[in-house]
Amino acid sequence: MNYHRLMNKLKEIFPFENYIKENSGGDAYQTVFSIATKYLPEKSNVLDFGSGPCDKTAVVALLGHNCIAYDDMQDEWHKESDNSRKILEFSKKIGVQLINTLESSISSQDVVFDMIMLNDVIEHLHESPKDILLSLLDLLKDDGVLFITVPNAGNIKKRLSLLMGGTNLPSFESYYWYPGLWRGHIREYVHNDLIELSNFLDLEVELIYGCDHMLENVPTWLLPLYKFVTRFFPKWKDSWVLVARKKPNWSPLLTQEN
Repeated sequence: MNYHRLMNKLKEIFPFENYIKENSGGDAYQTVFSIATKYLPEKSNVLDFGSGPCDKTAVVALLGHNCIAYDDMQDEWHKESDNSRKILEFSKKIGVQLINTLESSISSQDVVFDMIMLNDVIEHLHESPKDILLSLLDLLKDDGVLFITVPNAGNIKKRLSLLMGGTNLPSFESYYWYPGLWRGHIREYVHNDLIELSNFLDLEVELIYGCDHMLENVPTWLLPLYKFVTRFFPKWKDSWVLVARKKPNWSPLLTQEN
C-alpha cells in the first residue's frame, strides 16, 4: 500500500475530525510510514509507547504489522466526553491492542518486538528517560530497532524567539492555566543528546536527521524561506528522528561512569 492510499484510508476511519494534519514538505505520518517500510520485515511485532489516539500506530498496522499500543490516556482531551471510548473502538477496528496502566502491563503480553517506537513522548517525561527506555529495550529483540521522534530544542523558531527576548519554552499562559500536573514538554532534545542517549543505551545509530513535523506552525508566506535556510542548516529543523539498533550482547550503562 502506498503512502497516500494508506492515509486516505486512515482519515476515513479515524474518529477525530481535523486531528490528522499532513504537510507537503513532510510530516510525522510520512516519517512513520518511511521508517516502518525501511526497517520492518513482513508481519513484524511493533510496540507504540505513548501512542495517544493510535493514529501513528494505525500507519504501522495498516502496513500489515502486529501492533500493541500503550498510553496512560490521562491527557485532558482524552477525558473529554467519550473520547477514550472512541480511541478504544478505533484501536480495535484497526486490530491494535491498546493497553493502559489501569488494565495490564506490556511485559505480560509475552511478545518480543521488532520495533519499539516513541513518537513525541520522551520530551514529556518529568524524570530521566533511562528507566523507561531500559525496560522497553528488554522487550526488543536483538537486532530490533528503537524509533524515536522528538521536537528540536534548537530549532530556528526557538533561536529567533530567544534573540527577540522571547522564550524557547511553551507559552506561559498555557503553563499557568494547565489543570493539575503539567503534561507539556519538560526537556526537548538536540542532535548530541540523541547520540549520547544511544551510547548510554548501547544502541547502534542507524539513522538520525532533522525533519519537519510542525510546518503548520510556520506562516505560509515564510515557508519558502524556512525550507531554504533549513536545507543548509538541518539542525535548525523543528524535529528529530532517531533510529537505533539493539546490538547482540546488549550491555547498556547502568550507572554513571566517572
